[in-house]
Amino acid sequence: MKLELRYGRSFLNDVKELDSRAKKRVLDFVFVQFAFSENLHSLPQLRQIDDSGMLYRFTLDNYLVGIEVKGEIVKFLRVIPMPDV
Repeated sequence: MKLELRYGRSFLNDVKELDSRAKKRVLDFVFVQFAFSENLHSLPQLRQIDDSGMLYRFTLDNYLVGIEVKGEIVKFLRVIPMPDV
């Protein structure tokens, strides 16, 4: 299945705020690794976070990445540091 990838303004603003090492890791994963694999099952620790089945989150190193899935469209919404537990 061919997925269409989109990037929310909040996601892009979050990426700008990351330190250079984290920014490189996130950009490499989102724009290269995931863009070419386009397989939702390849996302590390993918979890549904709403009842409608549209909002998900996954972890990437020490960051949570929020996405919205509508059919064949995946929109990256946020990337935030993993909260301390």
